[in-house]
Amino acid sequence: MIPFLKKNKDGKKPPKPTVPHTAQESIPFQRMFEDGTCRVRPGYYTRTIQYQDINYQLAQQEDKTAIFEEWCSFLNFFDSSIHFELSFVNTATDSADFEKSIRIPYQQDGFDDVRAEYSQMLRQQLSKGNNGLTKTKFLTYGIEGDSMAQVKPRLEHIQNDLMNNFHRLGVLAKPLDGTERLRLMHGMLNMDGANKFHFNWKDLVPSGLSVKDAIAPTALAFKNSRTFQVGGIFGAVSFLNITASDLSDQLLKDFLDMDSSQIVTMHIQSVDQNKAIKTIKHTITELDRSKIEEQKKAVRAGYDMDVLPSDLATYGRDAKALLKELQSQNERMFLVTFLVLNTGKTEQELETNVFQAVSIAQKHNCELCRLDFQQEQGLMSSLPLADCQIEIQRGLTTSSTAIFVPFTTQELFDNGKESLYYGLNALSNNLIMVDRKKLKNPNGLILGTPGS
Repeated sequence: MIPFLKKNKDGKKPPKPTVPHTAQESIPFQRMFEDGTCRVRPGYYTRTIQYQDINYQLAQQEDKTAIFEEWCSFLNFFDSSIHFELSFVNTATDSADFEKSIRIPYQQDGFDDVRAEYSQMLRQQLSKGNNGLTKTKFLTYGIEGDSMAQVKPRLEHIQNDLMNNFHRLGVLAKPLDGTERLRLMHGMLNMDGANKFHFNWKDLVPSGLSVKDAIAPTALAFKNSRTFQVGGIFGAVSFLNITASDLSDQLLKDFLDMDSSQIVTMHIQSVDQNKAIKTIKHTITELDRSKIEEQKKAVRAGYDMDVLPSDLATYGRDAKALLKELQSQNERMFLVTFLVLNTGKTEQELETNVFQAVSIAQKHNCELCRLDFQQEQGLMSSLPLADCQIEIQRGLTTSSTAIFVPFTTQELFDNGKESLYYGLNALSNNLIMVDRKKLKNPNGLILGTPGS
């Protein structure tokens, strides 16, 4: 049988999708500019902002409510012309380098045995937390335009507004330049740490290389439908099927608390308000039509016309409640794609980490489903490029989207020469080491048990 090829309106055959033959071709962007702007595809440009954590989980209830409401306003800033992505990257650091940062050097002054004992205590405390993981958070946004000259002023304007919005939340944030974005993607594509990041803009022309050569892994292997291999790391991408009727702000926190290298990505697309309301009204009309048909059947069958299928009544009630929220409660509609990329040094370790993530999703009445035959698209969608290649979306309102609060607790860890150990973070169990003299307020209060 000869396959039928669909033609475009102009009578020409559509171009065949190109299959990437190299790791560089798999990375879905065309050009990175020095100022941090990335041309992902013709007519689409993105930028990335890195932001720090704030204390949310340990805050009082009224403070949590204030942060949540401010985060809702933050999300409502994005209109339907802005594509944005929230990335949460947990990568393992070299344990030897980390222990070296907390080691107290000997000074041959008769107190080295005390220093050795103190260093041993710090190593024991280090093992209680997950300081071996570096946790970073990013927001990537993109807009469409004909050229770099056209989109640059609007990108700058959006960036300034986002920085102001972060400031109102009390969150420290900074935009990433081109080198920093490349370093970030290099770390995500080379989690085994075998290849170090070496890049200089001046070397591109003489060497004849592209920016992708600086970040691409040695190899990408998609041998089966459910896993992939990047260098010496095995990985698997899953999507979160949000089936819970009531979401908790602990869901995202539980994913990020896993003691393994992983990337959690949320692609969020705002829907035009008028279009969303029109769609819901159309749905309500269709439900009313189905209700009338059921009532006609009831009359013909000779039973009570008020007896309707339970699903029909439930859907109608939910649709009207959603319409009310959009019209009168300052809510918007968002399309969310929630991806989780788990990794492991072996296939067994990978499956263990995936099983843990599945258990977390089930605890919150959701379902974590593996992306069968879409692992490459899932991996590339996890890069901070605001380019989602997975066409699985869930419609959520502003408050439902904001329940994935990206803040947990603020870490205090400074590995300077004058840093002192002050204890463990009550939420993350990470070391608190800081040089008080570098803080905005250097004062301290030491509490202890009398007679101890």
